[in-house]
Amino acid sequence: MARTKHEWAAKVFALVRAGNLDAARAQIKVAPTVGDITRLQELLAGLSPSPALRLLAAFVEEERALLAAPRLHRSP
Repeated sequence: MARTKHEWAAKVFALVRAGNLDAARAQIKVAPTVGDITRLQELLAGLSPSPALRLLAAFVEEERALLAAPRLHRSP
């Protein structure tokens, strides 16, 4: 079964669109790569802004910064 590199971001984006922000946050905490989080940020930018989405966007940015830090490298 072939997987695309955008699969994780698309699945988390589907959680956000369904309104399940708690599940989306849990998935973002265990994001596989910085690139996946960046792709998710691009998808989130296309949604109309709301207070909940602004908080989620800030959370995503914090997690991206943490994952990008060399001391928190996650092995595949």
